[in-house]
Amino acid sequence: MPGLTDVLWDSLEARVSSGWCPGLVAGVRIGGEVEVHAAGTYALDDVRPMNPATPFRISSLSKLVGGALALSLVADGTLDLDDDVSRWLPDLAELRVLATPDAPLAVTGPARGPMTLRHLLTMTAGFGIDFGPTPYAAATRDLLWGPTPPALAPDEYMARLGSLPLAAQPGDRWMYHAGADVLSALLPKVAGIPLRDLLAERITGPLGLAGTDFPTGQEEFPAAYEATAGGLLEAAAYQDAFASPPVFESLAGGLVSTVPDFVSFLAALADDVLLPAGLGAQMTSDQLTDAQRPGFAELAGPEESWGFMSAVQTGPGASWSEPGMWGWAGGSGTSAAVYPNGDIGVVFTQRFMAGPDENFDWFWAPFGQARSQAASG
Repeated sequence: MPGLTDVLWDSLEARVSSGWCPGLVAGVRIGGEVEVHAAGTYALDDVRPMNPATPFRISSLSKLVGGALALSLVADGTLDLDDDVSRWLPDLAELRVLATPDAPLAVTGPARGPMTLRHLLTMTAGFGIDFGPTPYAAATRDLLWGPTPPALAPDEYMARLGSLPLAAQPGDRWMYHAGADVLSALLPKVAGIPLRDLLAERITGPLGLAGTDFPTGQEEFPAAYEATAGGLLEAAAYQDAFASPPVFESLAGGLVSTVPDFVSFLAALADDVLLPAGLGAQMTSDQLTDAQRPGFAELAGPEESWGFMSAVQTGPGASWSEPGMWGWAGGSGTSAAVYPNGDIGVVFTQRFMAGPDENFDWFWAPFGQARSQAASG
């Protein structure tokens, strides 16, 4: 792609030079050709240059990998999308549901039906992050909220979750994040092997993704930062959570990867290498009903919806985007998406997103320019 990505890489260099973060790595696939660019250094006080092999904590981009891993078990008949997950996770049997979203935890009724794999993948299982001032939000904040993986073994996590009522009937309401942690507890029970081994067997091994795994404690990560009024502050607790093998291997936010690996992973999904074409299309297309969609719109806006562990663009969106585009972002400063024609963009940074209004337009806008130039010849 000689010359096509110059504006994009210049934008990344300018972002680093502005002091927004010490360094970052990005990769693109345009018209089938892949380029990777690294800018800046590992930390404010570490002059080691970023490079394509730099490992990053990818936070919620882990969900895309989790969705693909679960669907690989659907593809071979090990799981069905409508299986009752309490078969493997008995803490989720005999579910109770709050009478109203803001009801006291003791005011419940029975669930209308079981919790299924489909509910977990679409994040409509009835539990998750509640951003309101409700008793449920107060009772679940330490258990269900990120950004670090749960500090509990999976069985203990499931016991605590099962002791709580659901915030909504399974299938009624989209609620973020924790469905992917329950998926992380479910898949090793179904497969009969540790989640790390299942990941290696079905995704990272076949695709040759040597830099993608749960943390081992041997990685040399770049520093992670939070933006404060006084400047960038190292996110010490977050860094500590990835400094050794995790107690809970989390597909909600616990994976580490490199930019080349993640481009390869998305390409394998987009090109129907990783999953049968029909399942891949389901994962990356709108799976929410009209009744469920408002929950996601509260987080991402009216022109986005949710597939199986992936956001999906349904409306016109920004000038650089297209309906049918899919992907997600991670709170630790990561973003990745695939366009309908198979073009791919991935950017990993060291700086936590300041909130839902922060975006990666400084990456996606020049990437869109590069795509337009490629299309015009």
